[in-house]
Amino acid sequence: MAAANLMTRAVTSTRIASLDVARGAALLAMAVYHFTWDLEFFGYAEPGLTAAGGWKYFARAIASSFLGLAGVSLFLAHARGVRWSAFGRRLAMIVAAAAAITLATYFAMPDAFIFFGILHQIALASLLGLFFLRLPWWATAVAAAAFITAAFVLRTPLLDHPAWWWTGLSQALPRSNDYVPVFPWFGAVLAGIALAQLAARAGALKWLAERTMPRWTDPLALAGRHSLAVYLVHQPVLIASVFLFSQVFPAQTETPQVQVRLACEDRCRQDRGEEFCAFYCVCVLDRIEAEGLLGSVLAGRQDGGTSEKLAGFARVCTADTERLLRDGEDE
Repeated sequence: MAAANLMTRAVTSTRIASLDVARGAALLAMAVYHFTWDLEFFGYAEPGLTAAGGWKYFARAIASSFLGLAGVSLFLAHARGVRWSAFGRRLAMIVAAAAAITLATYFAMPDAFIFFGILHQIALASLLGLFFLRLPWWATAVAAAAFITAAFVLRTPLLDHPAWWWTGLSQALPRSNDYVPVFPWFGAVLAGIALAQLAARAGALKWLAERTMPRWTDPLALAGRHSLAVYLVHQPVLIASVFLFSQVFPAQTETPQVQVRLACEDRCRQDRGEEFCAFYCVCVLDRIEAEGLLGSVLAGRQDGGTSEKLAGFARVCTADTERLLRDGEDE
């Protein structure tokens, strides 16, 4: 208890400018990623670009930074005691914004709408995080590691029902354009809380509060102070801009068959080699066309029956491709 009191007394009441700049930088990185996604969506970039390779890890780094900073902010705001009025107003705004995103994406992209994205995660994490604010930093860090690890070792088909998708522990993960479930992502929030607890104990928060930032960071700091508004506005502005550009300068698109095959190969190469993916994706494309599913796959309209068929194609084509390559090696 003495350690907890020491920690909370060390929390500064002064706004830390560098945290605003960090939030602004995370928003800028998110805008870069979303702009690239928009270019892909309108055909100016290769299909599957933002879902593979460095872009995939870039997206994960952005989400981790946002959630970590949310944990830091939660500790700074309420480590001395929860200010329920301010906490309630902030939580209500986040919940309303998350609900608006769910509603808008449901009508715009019903097959991949955002039902538990980063704002949904921040809303729930804001409540759950309150239970960790007065713990020693090392205990919070252990909890963070546990949440992250659980996502890899506790997944089970028993939680495949949509009612449990928010946990992140389902064996079959759902389609969504922004999926940030409790496991492992609450671990990032806890990591931010633990970092703030350690910084408070070491006196680093007071030191940071006394530091001023260069003038060139003012735009980032301004965005960071109004991060929720910037988050809600930036993607509609970006996608509208790319849409308007596409009306004047349409993208040169590949045939539907080539688009599906290239997207398949991009995803396949995350786990398999170039030769395997070339044969495998031709096999999958042939079966998609034979079943008349090309339009649905290209548009992302995949109901339960279609998803089951695609999973079956994947299993059959994996076996066929492995057999083909194995027979080729034996000759």
